[in-house]
Amino acid sequence: MKISKSLRKNRSRSGFIISLELILISSILVIGLITGLVAVRDAVVTELGDVASAIGQTNQSYYYTGTSAENPFDVGIRAYTRGAAYVDQVDYDSSEISIFDAPVSEGPRR
Repeated sequence: MKISKSLRKNRSRSGFIISLELILISSILVIGLITGLVAVRDAVVTELGDVASAIGQTNQSYYYTGTSAENPFDVGIRAYTRGAAYVDQVDYDSSEISIFDAPVSEGPRR
């Protein structure tokens, strides 16, 4: 009789031990998950900062010359187009110097 009573007591306590183990394991998993998500967040923010810096440093300057066509039957120019240029300025909040060369004139076209 004494053995069966002690087994019954241990059975009732075994549920408590299992639930305590589950709480401990799940707490450790949640802490690890939070730490991992913080590391992923920091890595994503760093990469997005690098992309923003690269976009800010892109030189968008351009230059093209005009062209013209002479009138073969008469003296003068039959048609022409003007050239255009745009020089990109460095961003005010940019801390790095642009590594790209300035655009070079191609010269007049005929």
